[in-house]
Amino acid sequence: MLFHLVKARVARTWTPARRFYATEKDTQNLIEKIVQKYALDLPQGTLVKSGDYVAIRPHHVLTHDNTGAVIPKFKSIGATRIFNNRQPVYALDHDVQNKTEKNLQKYAKIEAFAKEQGVDFYPAGRGIGHQVMIEEGYAFPHTMTVASDSHSNMYGGIGALGTPIVRTDAAAIWATGQTWWQIPPVVKVLLKGELPRGVTGKDVIVTLCGLFNKDQVLNTAIEFHGQDGAMDALSVEDRLAIANMTTEWGALAGVFRVDNHTIDYLRKRLARLQLNAPSHPYTHPRINDESIQKLIDNPIVPGADAAYAKTLTLDLTTLSPHLSGPNSVKVATPLYELEKKDIQIHKAYLVSCVNSRASDLKQAADVMRGQKVKDGVEFYVAAASSEVQKEAQENGDWDVLLEAGARPLIAGCGPCIGLGMGLLKDGEVGISATNRNFKGRMGSPNSLAYLASPTVVAASAIAGKIASPDSIGKDVLSVTEPKITIEDHTATTKAAAGDDNAANAAAPEVLDNFPAVIKGELLFCPADNLNTDGIYPGKYTYNDDMTVDDMKKVVMENYDPEFVNIVKEGDILVGGFNFGTGSSREQAATAIKSRNIPIMVAGSYSDIFKRNSINNALLLMESADLINDLKAEFGADILTKRTGWNVAIHVAQGKIDLTKPDGAKKTYRVGGLGKSVQEIWLDNGLEGWVKNRL
Repeated sequence: MLFHLVKARVARTWTPARRFYATEKDTQNLIEKIVQKYALDLPQGTLVKSGDYVAIRPHHVLTHDNTGAVIPKFKSIGATRIFNNRQPVYALDHDVQNKTEKNLQKYAKIEAFAKEQGVDFYPAGRGIGHQVMIEEGYAFPHTMTVASDSHSNMYGGIGALGTPIVRTDAAAIWATGQTWWQIPPVVKVLLKGELPRGVTGKDVIVTLCGLFNKDQVLNTAIEFHGQDGAMDALSVEDRLAIANMTTEWGALAGVFRVDNHTIDYLRKRLARLQLNAPSHPYTHPRINDESIQKLIDNPIVPGADAAYAKTLTLDLTTLSPHLSGPNSVKVATPLYELEKKDIQIHKAYLVSCVNSRASDLKQAADVMRGQKVKDGVEFYVAAASSEVQKEAQENGDWDVLLEAGARPLIAGCGPCIGLGMGLLKDGEVGISATNRNFKGRMGSPNSLAYLASPTVVAASAIAGKIASPDSIGKDVLSVTEPKITIEDHTATTKAAAGDDNAANAAAPEVLDNFPAVIKGELLFCPADNLNTDGIYPGKYTYNDDMTVDDMKKVVMENYDPEFVNIVKEGDILVGGFNFGTGSSREQAATAIKSRNIPIMVAGSYSDIFKRNSINNALLLMESADLINDLKAEFGADILTKRTGWNVAIHVAQGKIDLTKPDGAKKTYRVGGLGKSVQEIWLDNGLEGWVKNRL
């Protein structure tokens, strides 16, 4: 392996980037424009694009019950004070039904730490963290707000860029105010026409998850666009539900543009905040007349020449109520088909961050008014927050649900994540307005779980089987087949990006002692969806005595036992698509690094593997074209192949120069590794980066 070094042109410090939006063409999409606001230390004149690694200083960062796990990580890197105590938010919401002494002590320690550091803290019972972030304006339109939880995508419903991070990132943000992000490919989802009566935002996202179920949006960011009145018919609550479940769809973000619905929603929220204010006059620190007016005066919209990786279209006029499952969000079935099957249910749930807002409770109450939950069915309801519950009580909707036989739970996650009362038992069938129905998530792995809208959940609780409101004499629901299309713009996007980069991008910066070029032979492991258990077996994961030498002996053991005999120091490991899927174990990255592999190339990566790799100083690049060429040459059946193909990877520039044994050459363009990743690599990982800056 050879390292070619160049001198850094600037000192290794973080400074806010100057921003340049005036170009001959406005090629940035909405996602890129929001990231531009929060990107740090960019070379002058640089416009961020999909594929770029950037340092970000997010507007806010949410942690929930896992705050208890982030605190010791924060302390272990030597931090004592939070960099900006206005940036983090702590909200206890996951295990809120657990009243054991151990859990109460954990919650007390989190609250004490929040008080010590001056961080905004929301106790158990205040509500699900993501809902609190919306209600209290932490997730505000046109901001980039992250959370150590996968459903931070929900913030996109209000026009914010919400995306998940891991706990090490959260600790780094507490300590330094920043972390890193690779801007994913951006997919445009075009919604056309108005929803039929009785069809909701939940039906939209359930349909999208079920019909586009071949990883078409895996590890992308989604921008929702409207046509022919589509957005006029989608409330902010519908948008929040859709954005929330872009997580289950496989995306890292799902964002709607700010429009009149957004402004009206904020004004109504402001009026309620003022009504409940402890004193008057009252100005909320985030949602106020000034912040709302700034949104109106400073709109952010996609450029006229914005580039997208794909365009997916759904004709809303053709949509009918759909259900996910059982036990998979990739299976979407029209309600009218499931009704014919007479599927008896045992439990029904109106809980979680996706569908327990005031409008959801009202929809369910309208179905249940004057009705009773079927004998033998348990119907659980939990508001998304205490404020939602208060509003539902004021409207009378809460009482309607309880009079019908609903069993109330404290505002929080509860049964959605398999905690507390009302879990599914062996052989039971449940229908839920939640966002996940993975096998065993809501209780027994021998149970079946379906996902549906609040109205369908309420009707099913009354009927004792999967049913529509029409079945119990309520609104008639449409029966149509959804009309969808998909266009792939990858080739066009690459060409446009190349032209744009040539015209606008500054020369890539390479920091002192960071390798400008990495050379080596490609070692090919062609399997797609190679999971972390294949890379680093689970039986070693919780063995804290494993050394680097131990890891060297077992890496790829479950994938190819011969890998350790084939790999050589300095090889450039090449994987297939969605490399590193599965669990979040960081040893999958550190085990590969233990073989002195300086950099990996794959068609694509699981996002959690990508974050763990960068955080542990394993460099990554993506090139679908290179992987496809390798598969064409060597096939996909062999587990591990020494290719004889040698490459020179220009790491910051984003270029792979390939030379084959016969002398044939080819160049692949890839996303360059920016200063954020270079900084982390030079400090041997994110924890080292933080320690060196405290």
